[in-house]
Amino acid sequence: MNRLFTFVLLVTLMPIAWAEVLPPLPQPQVVKLNDHVYALLGPLELPSPENRGYMVNSAVLVGEKGVILVDTGFSREIGEHLKHVVETITDKPVTHIINTHDHGDHTLGNIAFPEATIISSDKCKAVMENSGYEWIGLLEQMTGRSFPKTKPVVADKGYPPGTHKKIIVQGINLTLWVPPGSHTQTDLLVYLPQDRILIAGDVLENKLMPSFRDANVKNWVATLEKIGAMPISKIIPGHGPLMQQRNVKRMYDRMKQFYAAVEGGYKQGLTDSEIRQRMDLSEWKKLKYFDEFIGLNVNRTYLEVEAANF
Repeated sequence: MNRLFTFVLLVTLMPIAWAEVLPPLPQPQVVKLNDHVYALLGPLELPSPENRGYMVNSAVLVGEKGVILVDTGFSREIGEHLKHVVETITDKPVTHIINTHDHGDHTLGNIAFPEATIISSDKCKAVMENSGYEWIGLLEQMTGRSFPKTKPVVADKGYPPGTHKKIIVQGINLTLWVPPGSHTQTDLLVYLPQDRILIAGDVLENKLMPSFRDANVKNWVATLEKIGAMPISKIIPGHGPLMQQRNVKRMYDRMKQFYAAVEGGYKQGLTDSEIRQRMDLSEWKKLKYFDEFIGLNVNRTYLEVEAANF
């Protein structure tokens, strides 16, 4: 009888003993921009077992009866993590989510907010259901974990390219801008005209090398030029510290020179590797993850220039 009791006890406790012990998710840096706008600045890192894929900036807009959350993280657990952070700011529920583009590190946390209305660009809504599973696979590969509870959840409302839509959500005035595909073909920027705050997604990144993986670099340069002419006092980028217009100007200059160098090299008959060897990359080398992305970015821009000159 004693042996039977011991066996039952061990079987009962085995799931506890075998449970995976996970490191706590990193806490975002919460920056209060005014009485109703907060930036949640995530880690400036690539996905790893330690951060479990948490690497994105989000924005919290506290409205009359609810919260607008811009970008929700890379998984359901990161979305739930951000929900708990929101609860430290306000007791109002998250009623609306805005996705700045389809990349999984910005969208896969949507599933943690089943009651929220989700807004994105039309193109984001169209591609995210398929691209989301690719991003889950990438997350699992880079963190060494599976995420069975994470699934893509697409927007309820999408806006077409060229949109500059003025809307009021929870009493907050927003302008939703869908530029020609820049960082991705699915970009949407959120501007708060009364607050002079821009939430830019990955169209703007600070202190790290942007990925041109899905970019149209020429359009991106034009979008940055337009941002530079806007009356903005504070910017929440997709990754990295808060920005101001002087930071936008630096990124614009880097991107413009980058595209021009690749285009000029192509017209001289050089290969992408030859162009890279001749480019002045001194400003780019100051950015985090330069080595990880420079080859991809030169090649992606080369292919874009080649297509434009075909």
